[in-house]
Amino acid sequence: MSNQELQARYGHVMMNAFGAPKRVFVEGRGVHVRDADGREYTDLLAGLAVLGLGHAHPAVTRAVTTQLDTLGHISNLYASEPQIRLAERLAAALGDPSARVFFSNSGSEANETAFKLTRLTGRTKIVAMEGSFHGRTSAALAITHNPKYREPFEPLPGDVVFVPYGDVAALEAVVDDETAAVVLEVLQGENGVVPAPDGHVQAARRLTEAHGALLWIDEVQTGIGRCGALFAHHAEGVTPDLVTVAKGLGNGFPVGACLATGRASDFFQPGMHGTTFGGNPVAAAAGNAVLDVLEDGLLEHVTETGDWLAGEIEGLGHPLVDHVRGRGLLRGVVLTADIAPAVAESALDAGFIINAPRPGVLRLAPPLIITRDELRPFVDALPALLDRHG
Repeated sequence: MSNQELQARYGHVMMNAFGAPKRVFVEGRGVHVRDADGREYTDLLAGLAVLGLGHAHPAVTRAVTTQLDTLGHISNLYASEPQIRLAERLAAALGDPSARVFFSNSGSEANETAFKLTRLTGRTKIVAMEGSFHGRTSAALAITHNPKYREPFEPLPGDVVFVPYGDVAALEAVVDDETAAVVLEVLQGENGVVPAPDGHVQAARRLTEAHGALLWIDEVQTGIGRCGALFAHHAEGVTPDLVTVAKGLGNGFPVGACLATGRASDFFQPGMHGTTFGGNPVAAAAGNAVLDVLEDGLLEHVTETGDWLAGEIEGLGHPLVDHVRGRGLLRGVVLTADIAPAVAESALDAGFIINAPRPGVLRLAPPLIITRDELRPFVDALPALLDRHG
C-alpha cells in the first residue's frame, strides 16, 4: 500500500498523540530507510538517537534472533546470563565498583526508577533544570521543564524546583540539606542540543556532596556512544550517584537501565520496585551486541566524524547558520532565524531525516556508523534547504 493509504489507516485507528505521520517506512538498512512508496532517505536522526548501529545491524539481528530462539522471556523471578553480563559491563564502564543496575524498557522507566530511589533518601525535594526533558511518565514528567508537557497532567509528583540550566549561583541558592537529588543532562537534547556550561556539572557534584543529596545524570540520549564515549559525563570528571540510559542501548530493541552507586545502590529491597519485561534475555542480548560493536573502535569514529560534520556545516559560511553545538554525533545546528521546522520538512522532501527540537535549531543524531561520504550529500544540500526559507 502507498504512504497515503497507510496514513489514512493510521488516522482511523491510532490515538492522535503524535499527529499524522509524515511517512510510513517499510525497510531500513544501515543509514538508509525506504518508505511505502519506494523512496529512499538518509536517516540523520536514527529514530531519535536510538539506532546507533543503524538499521538492521547484523550483529544485533544475529544476537536477538539467536537469543529469541534459545530463551525469550522468564520474568524477573529468575535471571539469565545475558542480563547478568550486560549489567556487569555497564557497571564496569561506569567506573565505580559499587555500581548496581536495574533494567527497564525505556528511558522514561529508567528515570521513574531513579525518581523512586531519590525518595528512599528520606527527602523529597528534587532540583531539576530549565530546558530539561526526562520522559512522559508521571515522575519523569514532573522533572521535565516544558509546561506544555506537564500542565495537562498535573498534579504530578511534587517538590520539584527548576533552576536555569548552567546557572551555578541559582543552583547554590536552592540545593540544601532538604534536597534529595539534583538531576541534569550533560547536553539537553530536546532543548536544542545545549551543552552544560563549563563547571556546571562539577558544581552540581560539589553541592550534592556537601548537602548529602544525590547527583542524578540522565544519559538517555547522550549515553551509549552518542557523544563519543559510553557515558558523556565521563568528560566532566565526576561520578554520579544515579545514571539513566536507554535509547542506543538496544539499537531499537526496547531496553533501558538505571545505574546506582554508593549508598543509592543499596536502597531497593525486594518488592520495592519491579518490571515484567525489563532486562529480559532478548533485550540483554541486544545490549551486549551493541556494546561489542562500540568497543571495537567505533567511539573514536563518532568523535572524529562529529567534529568533521560540525566543521563542514560551519565552513559553509551560510548567513542562516550561526554555529553548530554538541558533542560526537549529537549536534544542534543553531540558525539565525526561527525556520528550523520548515527546513526539516524540506529536508524530508529532499530525502534527509532530521528534526527541529527548537524553532531555531536543527538536530542531527545519525547512526554512529555513518561515514563522511554518507554525510556529504546532506552538507551539500543544506544551503539550498536554508535558502528556501531564509
